[in-house]
Order: sequence, then structure tokens, then C-alpha cells
Amino acid sequence: MNEMLKSFAALVVAIVIVHMVYLGYIRPEAAQYIAIGLEQQQSLPRNFVVIVKGYEQEICFILMLWGCYLIASAYRRILKTQYLYSVDLIETTESNDSALDVNQIIDRLDTEIPKEGLASPLVQTLRAALWRYSATNNVQNLSDAIESNLEALAVRQDTENTMIRYLIWAIPSIGFIGTVRGIGQALSQADEALAGNIAGMVDSLGLAFNSTLVALLISIFLMFLFHQLQRLQDGQIVETQHYCDKYLLRRIR
Repeated sequence: MNEMLKSFAALVVAIVIVHMVYLGYIRPEAAQYIAIGLEQQQSLPRNFVVIVKGYEQEICFILMLWGCYLIASAYRRILKTQYLYSVDLIETTESNDSALDVNQIIDRLDTEIPKEGLASPLVQTLRAALWRYSATNNVQNLSDAIESNLEALAVRQDTENTMIRYLIWAIPSIGFIGTVRGIGQALSQADEALAGNIAGMVDSLGLAFNSTLVALLISIFLMFLFHQLQRLQDGQIVETQHYCDKYLLRRIR
């Protein structure tokens, strides 16, 4: 629930920031460029503010900021516990590795690791595997617990990425909506174009193509960030498996 509230607050902040920028700078500047072009009977300039002045582009920038926040939050959750993979959490003073005090290790994990570390996939996997081994005293059950926890981690990460995938799909769709709206406006001004006034039609066609251009560029940018996040998440699963093999399974065997 806390993460959901933070995500909603980030969306509200993105809406406020982008809308203020549009009201205070982009639309007034674009109106000036358009007025100058019409006065001089020239085509509209390919200026940044003219390209992004539409409502569809504004929505795309809002969703881009929100998507960046969601991706950054996922990055932060992974990176803030990355140090655990370089620490021996199964460290014991026993001289015989086969005589590990599993309950003592579990208690140490619960008491000595910071709160943010307890929610990490590594600690959760170790705790589940050690509890399974403590109950059955069977190495195969411990190995199965590790595998099942890693599979659950992959499913959970895929579920958490659902909203990011939706944004990456929604942004180009919003751009296409702008394209349809611009073409519709251009067709409604066909009579004026036949009479010699093509300024309105050109402006509408500019809206159609500019909205698609901006949406596709933003989608490509978010897709790059998302693929980097997926690479980091896949690496986390591999590192967790490697850690369990190195520090847990090898000792108990």
C-alpha cells in the first residue's frame, strides 16, 4: 500500500510539473512562433516548442516522468541491497561444516540484518531454504526451496513490471490518437485549403505527425531503461542462485 501511494503521488507531481511547464513556457512560445509564421506567410518552424505543443505530447511527457520514477524505484530496491551478495551471511564458528546450527543462522538473519535487507530476495531465499532444511534435514528439500523461491522471485518481478510495460505500450497509442485527431482536423479544413488557405490544414497535419514522433521517441527511451532494469533483475536471480550454491549448499553437503 505504501508503494502504491508513493506511485500515485509521483503521478500527481509529474502532472503538476509538466502542466506548469506547458502553461508557462511551451504553449506561449509555440503561439508566438506560429503567429510569426502566419504573419510572414511561411510554413510553421520545426521548433521544439512547436513540435511538443499538443495535448497528446503533454500526456506522453507526464507518462514518461511517471515511468522513469517506477523504473528508478525498481533500480533502487535492487541496488540498495546489492552489498549483501559480498557478505557471508551463513558465517559460522563451527569447525565442522556439516554441523551447521540452522536455527542460529536464521535468528542471526532476523536480528543482525537491517530492515531493508530482510526484504531482499537473497535473505528471503536463505530463510525459506534454511527453514525447510531445519524441518526435514534433507539437502534435496533445501535445494528445491531455493529453486521455488527463485521462480517466485522471477514471477514477482514480472508482475511488478506490468505497469511499466503498460506505459511503454500506452505512450505510442496516445501518439496515434493525436495522429488521428490531427488528420481529422485537416480533413475538416479541406474546403479552406481548396480556397487557397492551407495554413489550418498544415497546422493540423503538423499535429498529427508531431504527436507520433514525440510518442515514439519517448517510448524508445523508456524501453531502453526498462531493458536495463530487466537485465539487472535477471542478474539478481543469477547472483542469488550463485550465492546459495557458494555459501549454503556447498557447506551443508
